[in-house]
Amino acid sequence: MSDLRIFSYLPNPRVAKATIAARLCGVDVEVIGASPTGLSSWLWDFNPRPLSEEEQGEAGNLQQGRMGFKGTLRKTDAFLDAHPFGTVPAGFSPDGKVGIFESNSIMRAVARLGEKRFPLYGRDPYEAARIDSFLDASLIFARDSQIYLLALGSGSITSEIHGSAREAFLVYARGLERALAPNREYLVGDHLSMADICFAAEITLFMNERVSGHRLREKGLEPILKSVDNEFPRASAHFSRLRRDPAFAPDLEPYLGKNEAAEGKNR
Repeated sequence: MSDLRIFSYLPNPRVAKATIAARLCGVDVEVIGASPTGLSSWLWDFNPRPLSEEEQGEAGNLQQGRMGFKGTLRKTDAFLDAHPFGTVPAGFSPDGKVGIFESNSIMRAVARLGEKRFPLYGRDPYEAARIDSFLDASLIFARDSQIYLLALGSGSITSEIHGSAREAFLVYARGLERALAPNREYLVGDHLSMADICFAAEITLFMNERVSGHRLREKGLEPILKSVDNEFPRASAHFSRLRRDPAFAPDLEPYLGKNEAAEGKNR
């Protein structure tokens, strides 16, 4: 039996926060899911599974899909008891009774389970609070980045959405750049922490922008990441190191490699 089960659309860099932490902490995390389109025909539950066409037509607990999911979704009462907001990624305790929602909190659960093996949550209350500060700051960026990436993917991008995402990215990146100055190796203290994991996962997800560069050009908009290496050299170098780290690479490299290949085709 795993220490933690996660149900989500896959691949998902935000789920990678937990799986990266698990490798470092020696925690057994089980991940179950399918593509975003495939997940629409699944039963959302602690024991999720794809539904047959007959099962999809049956009456039951139907929920309207939101934020990337279209149509109706079938969520069990037990799923909604554990996850009152009804979102994924959805983390569960081994017995399925305790639900953990939001990717940063799922990562925190992994870090707490493995804290004796690797201090991802810091070495004292002050480091832990500073790590939380970075995780909280990432949520502001993550909200605008998700709206932006969904709009890019659907072709509904506007200058207003682009402008909000750009401002959110600049605020986030400037803070990261300052935190790494003058030549710090990690965001908090002198060791790897959840702050670094969250940063790497959120930037990996945001790099989906590069796949949709043609849609930005159609609207006369500039890619937000166009000059990131020059504007934020410390943050950029930190990301480059992390993506190749043995704990990060199994999740991030395949995702980034696929997007980089797609970017080349869309130029």
